[in-house]
Amino acid sequence: MTTTKQRLVIGVTVATLAGMTPPASAARDAGPAWRDCAGQGVPAGMQCAAIEVPVNWAEPDGPKVELDLARLPATEPAHRIGSVLGIPGGPGADGIDDLKHAATDLAELGRRFDLVAYKPRTAVWRDRMPPSCMKPGTSLFEPRSRKQYKALAAAMTRAFEACRKADGTGLFAHMDSLSVARDMDAIRVALGEERLSFMANSYGGVPAAAYARLFPRRIRAMYLDGTINQVDGWRDQTLRTLPVMERVFTRFAAWCADTPACELHGQDAGAVWRKLVRDADRRPIPVTSSKFGKGELTGWHLKSFGFFGDPGLGHARWLAFAEAVDKARGGDGSGFADVALGNARIWAAPGALAMSCADDRSYSGYAQLRTFRRQAEKVSPNFGTASFDALGCTGWPLPVANPSRPLPVRGLPPFLGAGSTWGDYAWTESFTRMIPGSVTVGYDGPGHVMYLSGKKCPIRHATAYLTDLRLPEPGTTCPAE
Repeated sequence: MTTTKQRLVIGVTVATLAGMTPPASAARDAGPAWRDCAGQGVPAGMQCAAIEVPVNWAEPDGPKVELDLARLPATEPAHRIGSVLGIPGGPGADGIDDLKHAATDLAELGRRFDLVAYKPRTAVWRDRMPPSCMKPGTSLFEPRSRKQYKALAAAMTRAFEACRKADGTGLFAHMDSLSVARDMDAIRVALGEERLSFMANSYGGVPAAAYARLFPRRIRAMYLDGTINQVDGWRDQTLRTLPVMERVFTRFAAWCADTPACELHGQDAGAVWRKLVRDADRRPIPVTSSKFGKGELTGWHLKSFGFFGDPGLGHARWLAFAEAVDKARGGDGSGFADVALGNARIWAAPGALAMSCADDRSYSGYAQLRTFRRQAEKVSPNFGTASFDALGCTGWPLPVANPSRPLPVRGLPPFLGAGSTWGDYAWTESFTRMIPGSVTVGYDGPGHVMYLSGKKCPIRHATAYLTDLRLPEPGTTCPAE
């Protein structure tokens, strides 16, 4: 997940799974054979290994998938506490890439911990999925009737089934976060650790919650950085962040009023935007993208993909947004074409969606979509609309393996969270609020995933917590860096 909203940069029953534990002997037998990592951009001293885990944890003796591991051994081994396992986001991100990127910023933490990373099954799928799985089932749109909703669901179901049929890995049906959490515990066993400390980022909050659900007493500490709270459900998370988007948009409008270089300077930028959205819903704007071909921009496209909460270096993104709005109201939607048409297709690609749909990401039906839309429009006049990720998962053909439901907190230690008050703080704080004694640090500026962004203040709090289990005072805020 990116700042405030996701952007194109480019997600066995629960009762059965809840009673299972990874076969420790199997994990030990496949225990890591560490060797020096090869390749470019590898930090000094990084070691690599791999373990095998079942594709389907309900069939532990069935087909296996290999997960790559990496670690940076503690630089002060005499004072070593244990291991910190990174839980990457995406879904589909590679935690080993995260560790390479963040190694320097985590050097203080690495004095007393082995920093361990892994390539989750979602990233394995990303690299091995059949090319046909990235063929969109449709170009996403906002259904305005039950008939349109059923047509969207049918198109996506056909795409999902075609992808599943083409899948030779077996992973299509087993990328839910309960399966990922079991992989994480197999890593713990292979490392020989009784308990692990964790650093989760972005979508990594979903497997972090699944791990807390299945293995609460195996957690020494859990740091959550800009993480989604799937426990409360995706719709609640969106409704929490839409008011944040409104506040950021108010900042944009005030900046534009004070900035002659802004194309909407001297005008009511908010009123211009809302009129553009209304007009595009009545008469979609025809556009052509060099990457994605021809299409139309509706108000839904603009609300979903048009605005970047992060102003960018020198406010470059806000300057570009204002220019795109000015052109679009004159009938030239080129400033939005790539991002809107691209996202409408990427979020309809079954291979990308298979990584998260089993984590309960879809609407249950048109009635729920309609209710959500009313709620969203009420809390956010500028951006409230049907969520593109939930629309993409419409038509998911398999049971939801990891439904949103309350998280038992008995046996869990206090967690530490961190998040940008311009975006993902609302997600993370709603997560940590469930765990007694937990604290979330606010970062008073734009951004997403503080430790991967090199933000020193949040990293300092994370290091103190993970090392000494010492939490900052509630209400602690880090200034923008």
